Amino acid sequence: MLWCIKVWCILVLSFLLPHSYAHMDFFTSIGHMTDLINTEKDLVTSLKDYIKAEENKLEQIKKWAEKLDQLTDTATKDPEGFLGHPVNAFKLMKRLNTEWGELENLVLKDMSDGFISNMTIQRQYFPNDEDQTGAAKALLRLQDTYNLDTDTLSRGNLPGVKHKSFLTAEDCFELGKIAYTEADYYHTELWMEQALKQLDDGEVSTADKVSILDYLSYAVYQQGDLDKAMMLTKRLLELDPEHQRANGNLKYFEYIMSKEKEANKSTTETDSQTDKETKAKKKEPNKDYLPERQKYEMLCRGEGLKMTPRRQKKLFCRYYDGNQNPKYILAPVKQEDEWDKPRIVRFLEIISDEEIETVKELAKPRLSRATVHDPETGKLTTAHYRVSKSAWLSGYESPVVSRINRRIQDLTGLDVSTAEELQVANYGVGGQYEPHFDFARKDEPDAFKELGTGNRIATWLFYMSDVSAGGATVFPEVGASVWPKKGTAVFWYNLFPSGEGDYSTRHAACPVLVGNKWVSNKWIHERGQEFRRPCTLSELE
Repeated sequence: MLWCIKVWCILVLSFLLPHSYAHMDFFTSIGHMTDLINTEKDLVTSLKDYIKAEENKLEQIKKWAEKLDQLTDTATKDPEGFLGHPVNAFKLMKRLNTEWGELENLVLKDMSDGFISNMTIQRQYFPNDEDQTGAAKALLRLQDTYNLDTDTLSRGNLPGVKHKSFLTAEDCFELGKIAYTEADYYHTELWMEQALKQLDDGEVSTADKVSILDYLSYAVYQQGDLDKAMMLTKRLLELDPEHQRANGNLKYFEYIMSKEKEANKSTTETDSQTDKETKAKKKEPNKDYLPERQKYEMLCRGEGLKMTPRRQKKLFCRYYDGNQNPKYILAPVKQEDEWDKPRIVRFLEIISDEEIETVKELAKPRLSRATVHDPETGKLTTAHYRVSKSAWLSGYESPVVSRINRRIQDLTGLDVSTAEELQVANYGVGGQYEPHFDFARKDEPDAFKELGTGNRIATWLFYMSDVSAGGATVFPEVGASVWPKKGTAVFWYNLFPSGEGDYSTRHAACPVLVGNKWVSNKWIHERGQEFRRPCTLSELE
């Protein structure tokens, strides 16, 4: 009866769970990942119930065994005398005919039914292989962006962490394998070496050195370091002399080395040195897909070029009344300059904690993988360079959203009736948005055609959470880094008054190293701004 009540409660709970979360890409949003914590907590509770039921079952069997052990010990010493008592004879018949059958049923009873039922219900909300791979790639991305060595990341020594955690040798091995499946031999080598190091230091793990060395030697070979690949292969064969692949690889490496020695006889020492330098250069992450990667990552680490003192003197903080907007004349807002060209301003204490929580609660049930405009098709699509989840909120849905939209209009002086809906974004593990433009370039004439409101003239960005480490908004073209601060917002124009795009506004959201990043933004369009931000007489502006 108790088991039936428990299963019924589990089934009721399953219907109360948010079914919209049963999809992939958990790793792209911390907001959605928090629900997995509750799922795991429920499973742990169910598991403890199962353990308790098993313990109760064993306790009953133990008591039965102790009672019978004492009884049979007495009976076997004088069987005829024992059975001479009619009560003992009756109870023997009863035990063997009835009670042993009850014991058999108790032993055969499966106490795991409730736990298995719960697992079956909850499994539909579990992350899948894509989520695990995505989270692993995020760790590798953080490692590269923030120049973290494997030992630091493995030990969890990250800035601003509240709940320190570490990677086991098996975890490191899994990271290396995922990098290997992506043909990322640079990271394969790093993480297989870390796994090997932790095993050499005495860590007990299910990961074995033979498998690690197998992956590691091949990854090293793929990067051109034949000497090290041979050394690792020989170490593998010391552990497992019969390893078929390692024996074959060793013969192949020896053959290649003999060929190289013959070739080196006809080359100069200078050529040999150049060859070594070329090999050394291969051992770095593949960054070809993003030419500005180095500058972008430096800005994410806070290593950008500092503004000259002369330019800094032109940056001010002020009380801003929205160009004498009646709402803000008596209660102006705090505003400060973040950058001069392009002009980026930050509004402080511009959105309250209550408003932030309302916006987040409205957005959470709708969060889905963030999309980007495909310049070739003009359609929305997901991309590896934007790792987050987003939702869109309309002003008519909530007075809070409507009030926020009106506030943006009052402070910018721009008409938001033609703007896009408020977009709310939550970044996941290593969440980022690589360098991009908010406005459509000339080679993307159809980017916002379906909206019929022209190009994106300006961007307003709310920061709805503090971020412990990472997560900056950076502008690689000019070297600016804007750091998240809860309750503030930044604003900039994407277009010059002439309507031409300002290419210095190319920006990016850096990967979140530690913490949870919530933002919301408003993209304001050209239509309706003709008299609010008129063209100037100069074509250069």
